[in-house]
Amino acid sequence: MKLSVIIPIYNENKYIDAVIKRIRSVQYPNSITHTEIIIVNDGSIDGSCKTLEKYHHTKNTHIYNNEFNFGKGFSIRVGLSAVTGEIVLIQDADLEYDPSDYGRLLSPILNNETSVVYGSRFLLQKFPCGMTYPNWFMNKVLCTLTNTLFQSSISDVATGYKVFKTEAIKEVELSGNRFNFCPEITAKLLRKGHVIKEVPISYRARTIAEGKKIKWYDGINAIWTLIRVYWTHT
Repeated sequence: MKLSVIIPIYNENKYIDAVIKRIRSVQYPNSITHTEIIIVNDGSIDGSCKTLEKYHHTKNTHIYNNEFNFGKGFSIRVGLSAVTGEIVLIQDADLEYDPSDYGRLLSPILNNETSVVYGSRFLLQKFPCGMTYPNWFMNKVLCTLTNTLFQSSISDVATGYKVFKTEAIKEVELSGNRFNFCPEITAKLLRKGHVIKEVPISYRARTIAEGKKIKWYDGINAIWTLIRVYWTHT
């Protein structure tokens, strides 16, 4: 079975090499026979494009460059158009999330327990390492709204670790360009009857000074996205 790892990148030159190295060093389950890395550079202006040049001719590594900064959701859609594996895993380009959790994330899909797995930052600890209170509070708001509207019991809608059977994510029509990818894909999968299984993951939040990009208005956009999907089914 082939795994496709999509990495959306915007101004992450400091972390690119380390993230790719960690992905390549993962001890994958035996049923994962091939892994491809799909990197989407979303108009970076910090030297990321130059760093990525050395990976252009690397086996099973594919680089795509957006001319402008469109957002994480847009970049994920670009990556999805290039996927050739049976499983898709979304990997942020920083070091908040650790690829050593891949085995735990992939296991429920490889065991045919579900078609969608989320890595939850809240299953092992109530307050994840380094997470600010506003981010923690907005996560709780989004989870409460999601669970109320779609009769689910998700603890971490906004997690950066989301894994899908390719057939499951490709049956969903996505339109969000920024961080509203998270509520949009969650709401639409739940609407289609998919069961989202959560597994605990490690996490270390970074600060704005270290490159964290999510803004307060992304929370408002996420709430609106959930309501829009619920009322319009689009």
